[in-house]
Amino acid sequence: MTVANESAPGFSKYPDHRVDIEPSDRHIRVLVGSSVIADTHRALAVQESRHDLVWYLPMQDVNTELLKATQTSTYCPFKGHASYWSIMVDGEELEDAVWSYVSPCRECQALRDHVAVYTSKVTQEIDEPS
Repeated sequence: MTVANESAPGFSKYPDHRVDIEPSDRHIRVLVGSSVIADTHRALAVQESRHDLVWYLPMQDVNTELLKATQTSTYCPFKGHASYWSIMVDGEELEDAVWSYVSPCRECQALRDHVAVYTSKVTQEIDEPS
């Protein structure tokens, strides 16, 4: 099991794999209906080899009162172990709609204290850069 500050084992096996993490000041909002789940100008744009761009939002800019931790956990050999939350809005539960690398591998430490969302489960609004 890889823990925080350990090197990600995936990079030694696949040295050409990229996980590029760039700060962004684009305005990003995450909604379920009219309920705002997150609102930030401090997201991280994460572009990983063979994956679409994923926005990671600072946990400070997330309405954590609407989140419920689940037992779901996944593992990425480049980022580490992910934990999941469901979104609870108006009596509806969107199961495992949010994830985070609570203790990411050394190469992805910037992801600590950030979450991402499944855009198939929520509305993610991203303003064009100014």
